[in-house]
Amino acid sequence: MKTPLIFDASVNGRKAVTLPACDVPAVKPLPAKLLRAHDAVLPELSELDVVRHFTNLSRKNFSVDTHFYPLGSCTMKYNIKSTEKAAALDGFAGLHPFYTYIPDGGKEVQGALELVSNLEDMLSEITGMDGFTCQPMAGAHGEYAGIRMIEAYHNAKGNKKTHVIVPDTSHGTNPASAAMAGYEVITVPSRPDGEMDIEALKAAITDNAAAIMLTCPNTLGIFETGIMEIAKIAHSHDTLLYYDGANLNAILGKVRPGDVGFDVVHVNVHKTFGTPHGGGGPGAGPVGVKKSLLPFMPLPKIVKQPGGKFAVVTEDKNSIGNLAPFFGNFGVLVKAYAYILLLGKEGLIDAAEKAVLNANYIMEKLKPYFDLPYARRCMHECVFSALRQTKNGVQALDIAKYLIDREIHPPTIYFPLIVKEAMMVEPTETESKETIDSFIEIMIEAAKLAESDPSALKNAPVGASIGRPDETRAARQIDVRMSCGL
Repeated sequence: MKTPLIFDASVNGRKAVTLPACDVPAVKPLPAKLLRAHDAVLPELSELDVVRHFTNLSRKNFSVDTHFYPLGSCTMKYNIKSTEKAAALDGFAGLHPFYTYIPDGGKEVQGALELVSNLEDMLSEITGMDGFTCQPMAGAHGEYAGIRMIEAYHNAKGNKKTHVIVPDTSHGTNPASAAMAGYEVITVPSRPDGEMDIEALKAAITDNAAAIMLTCPNTLGIFETGIMEIAKIAHSHDTLLYYDGANLNAILGKVRPGDVGFDVVHVNVHKTFGTPHGGGGPGAGPVGVKKSLLPFMPLPKIVKQPGGKFAVVTEDKNSIGNLAPFFGNFGVLVKAYAYILLLGKEGLIDAAEKAVLNANYIMEKLKPYFDLPYARRCMHECVFSALRQTKNGVQALDIAKYLIDREIHPPTIYFPLIVKEAMMVEPTETESKETIDSFIEIMIEAAKLAESDPSALKNAPVGASIGRPDETRAARQIDVRMSCGL
């Protein structure tokens, strides 16, 4: 049933709360130009009306808590509630952010500063980096921070660098971050096996390359087996190697980016360490660097003083400066810290192994029904193509819409861009075999319907409040105004 707009449910004179008369005398009246000419046009409802309205709206949402969420590249694993509880502790949630700038490291913030410092050390150990900053507030924000530090590194050495190299399997934010920093972007193609074409890289790279940005495993779910050679080629030109950590969940405890030649890494802790970001955020994208880039880390920096006390450094002439208010999205950092402590080393390794196992299980079960452009062992995600289904007029979008009717969040579609009719599936490690088997059965059902009754997919979803909006028009001509006299 369609839920009416809350303004449509309004009844004149109905109230949820009656406030007492204001007993505070006005010291000075506001200027007339700041006063309303008439009362604000707000809906009038009872408390029960309001509660039911928003509760019913919430039940229309897809979330990890309510549905299977195989959104490739996004790592939508279950959000452990104990980590939420840790982030809600009064000492963290109630801490005023200005306390972090007390020059002598005031006692009120020692626990918070120690937590961030410990998390930076943990991430350094996990990724093989020499230092971390927890300032960036998202993965793309971390990319930008990393590129800015790479820029500062080259400027300090007097290097004249003009471009950044990315593979055609890169995340879209990689070239965007490089371009925002003023670099030209050069794209290197993939080989038929899905890995970067190293011969093409050799032909493209020059001493003017500031960095190579790689996701490893890449967006095809394939590990770059030539990564050591790629690193050697990069460093021979004093080109730094950047690791996009979006897919770190696949290699936890197995490979440390810093050990295979990466100089900079960002970590989507809201993916890898248990805080799915599908509800619109927030995220956090801490960035780690090798020793040569430590002087350029953003501010503020946490330092441990003699005696074990923590303080904050707010000035450094070599730093790229401030990137975020205070310490970024601190609550997300608390959850990541609690998650790592909860699982420990062996638990993180087990998570990576199960994520890879689940993805390969899905790949093997579904490859008879959908095209598999890169038919080799995948890592944490597998990429199918609906090209076979297009012969009957069914596209990846139609299959995605059908999954909505079956109460499964669609996988990522039409990405990576080098796969036509792409469907990128990432089950993560937190889903049971029963849930995964159910997903497989529904996908097989969709493949069979594409042959026997394509209209069943073309007309989906039939059970959702909104069926098939013009998504391009909705994005480009969005109109959120209300016809309520505002």
